[in-house]
Amino acid sequence: MSVLSQLSTSPIWIYFEEICNIPRLSKNEVKIRQYLLDFAKKNNLESKEDEVGNILIIRPASTGMDNRKTVVLQSHMDMVGEKNIDNPHNWETDPIIPVIENGWVISRGTTLGADDGIGIASQMAILNDKNLKAGKIECLFTVDEESGMTGATNLKPDFFTGRTLINLDSEDEGVLFIGCAGGMDTIGTMRYDTVRVKDGSCALRISLTGLHGGHSGDEIHKGYGNSVKIMDRLLCNISDQFEISLADFNGGNLRNAIPREAFATIVIDKAVKEPITNLIKGFQSNLNDEFGDLENDLKMSFSETDLPYFVMGKESQKKFLKVLTDCPHGVIAWSEDMDDLVETSTNLASAKFCENNTVKIITTQRSSVESSKYNVVAMVESCLKNAGAEVVHSEGYPGWKPNMKSEILNITCESYRKLYGKEPQVKAIHAGLECGLIYEKVNNIDMISFGPTIRGAHTPGEMVDIKTTQMFWDLLIDVICNIPLKK
Repeated sequence: MSVLSQLSTSPIWIYFEEICNIPRLSKNEVKIRQYLLDFAKKNNLESKEDEVGNILIIRPASTGMDNRKTVVLQSHMDMVGEKNIDNPHNWETDPIIPVIENGWVISRGTTLGADDGIGIASQMAILNDKNLKAGKIECLFTVDEESGMTGATNLKPDFFTGRTLINLDSEDEGVLFIGCAGGMDTIGTMRYDTVRVKDGSCALRISLTGLHGGHSGDEIHKGYGNSVKIMDRLLCNISDQFEISLADFNGGNLRNAIPREAFATIVIDKAVKEPITNLIKGFQSNLNDEFGDLENDLKMSFSETDLPYFVMGKESQKKFLKVLTDCPHGVIAWSEDMDDLVETSTNLASAKFCENNTVKIITTQRSSVESSKYNVVAMVESCLKNAGAEVVHSEGYPGWKPNMKSEILNITCESYRKLYGKEPQVKAIHAGLECGLIYEKVNNIDMISFGPTIRGAHTPGEMVDIKTTQMFWDLLIDVICNIPLKK
């Protein structure tokens, strides 16, 4: 039974609910690609797919509208799959169940996929709108945006013909984005030695859960707790007073998300179990005071667990805890050109014990200034190398330079004023958008990005505002109808 079709006359919700039934994590987009190709075939629309899986579906110009410029609508097919630790959701097979609650569409215990399912749904609704009078529309659906932007990276400049592009991957209604940050991942792999566990020891499993997390670009400035940093801080506090040995560390998950959870197993002398557990309780109390309402659901717990045979060697443990302490996280610099815009940041995304006595530490750097991006990359690399880690970098992606004289910006501003009687905000975004890669590839392309209000992207608290989704739809239709004549 459909839940979302009751929301409005906009067909966005019908398609979005269908998309929720299709598993589509990054690098696992086979089913959503086939769904889109089947949709095109069913509706007699021209479509094509490139070597990496990007799809283009073309809506021909309406009768008498051939003289209009072609507009490209662009979204990404994949989504971030995050869930609460007690949620049994299987990302390879299970549908997402959307729920209407207090004016929002949510999903209980998992990410919703509104990023960028709403973009996909709006493209499909436009492609199948028989009453829309518009010029030629090319709908571009890219793969693997969330885990490296490889779809946009491998996009050929001639895959589409339009030179006016609307990116549908923004999350603040009333804000028009005309620029974005570039980014790069810096990954360190540390090897460590092991020693046997001493007699008379016991093992404690420490859990940190309930942090807000969030998008490492959009929300890096909000002061949310980083679970990797907090767990490291606790372990350092304990090791300052007691002898402990680290048997396991597993913090964070996705490269582009602020880490929400962390787990560690420590081995201690049985005689100091009580004072250590009291220290952990006191540490949580301190955290509650520090974060206040910002992290209402923060929870730190512990329990005795099976004693391992081996633990991390003393010197390796010292280096590991120190590198997590030293590695920067958060805002590095604010823009001097645009108000309230983070210019440069870094996210300590995850730290995990892996096979063959290795630890992998994953970080992501962003900046709207290329030289600053590489400067913070060098800063993080230095921290990792000082701990003896082998360091590699992702290929990275460029930023998108704002153009205040943009034609599509002027059209969208005029539509927004007409529809809502107020001025939209014009901003750049600290997150990486595929626009940066497209801007680098395609000469003279004119771009803008806008969308409805989405909160908690990349977290199980993700939700999309119903009212602003209708506003987004109305704005998109009006802009498309006002695309100018070819010159």
